[in-house]
Amino acid sequence: MIVTGSGRGIGREHALAYAREGAKVVVNDLGGDASGEGADLTPAQQTVEDIKAMGGEAVVNGDNVADFEGARRIVQTAIDAFGRLDTLVNNAGILRDRMLVNMTEAEWDAVIAVHLKGTFGPTRHAAEYWREQTKAGNTVDARIINTSSPSGLFGNAGQTNYGAAKAGIAAFTQICALELGRYGVNANAIAPVARTRMTESLGMGPAPEGATFDTLDPANISPLVVWLGSSEAKDVTGRVFLVAGDRIGVAEGWHRGPTAENNGLRWEPGKLGDVIPKLVADARPNAGMME
Repeated sequence: MIVTGSGRGIGREHALAYAREGAKVVVNDLGGDASGEGADLTPAQQTVEDIKAMGGEAVVNGDNVADFEGARRIVQTAIDAFGRLDTLVNNAGILRDRMLVNMTEAEWDAVIAVHLKGTFGPTRHAAEYWREQTKAGNTVDARIINTSSPSGLFGNAGQTNYGAAKAGIAAFTQICALELGRYGVNANAIAPVARTRMTESLGMGPAPEGATFDTLDPANISPLVVWLGSSEAKDVTGRVFLVAGDRIGVAEGWHRGPTAENNGLRWEPGKLGDVIPKLVADARPNAGMME
């Protein structure tokens, strides 16, 4: 299996949790800082060493998920090292928060590249591998777990780049589920809340002294991700799960709300003033980050 961005934070906890269950793990991490600058294999190597210390199997991959050829190498690393690939966890991410009126093109492009393209690339190459396995007559029972965010589902000021990418990942996951089921592949996503170096600036500090349960511990996220990668999750696909602390919920996504029709005729702009405000008043308000 593969966990991208697993040198630190939530990804590291995923890799360790899978290893405890006996999975053979490709620990992918470019090793850049929280904004995506630089590269350092040390965090990925440390995760691998910790997995081996517990008796597990793991290898390091330092490719950039945002590079399409690098994404291919990540997938090939699993096949070369372990002979097959059954589970892909797309977790790698960066932050370059900025209010929209001040955001630069580079800040937009970097976040979209790592999160959205960085989910597409590994998934695209893994999907090709699984399709070829199916064509060869082999049974495929594979899992994709992507990482969205409450920011992408509900919106958060200062994160137009991050939120747009995470919303795209949620939609991408649903479409992957529609397309890849024929090859024996399930696709789901999580929208986690936890304390990492990316969320420290959002006020997610350490647990209060004396607390019996640390609700922001990134390890809280991994049990769901491990379960979604298991055979028990065979009939669960195309869903996005909200997970934080001890809470797991299913995000219900977009639904068509109150609707007006015009008897088979094109609407005239002048008539919509009596229609749209009523539709909005009858609709549920948008959910928020804290709900």
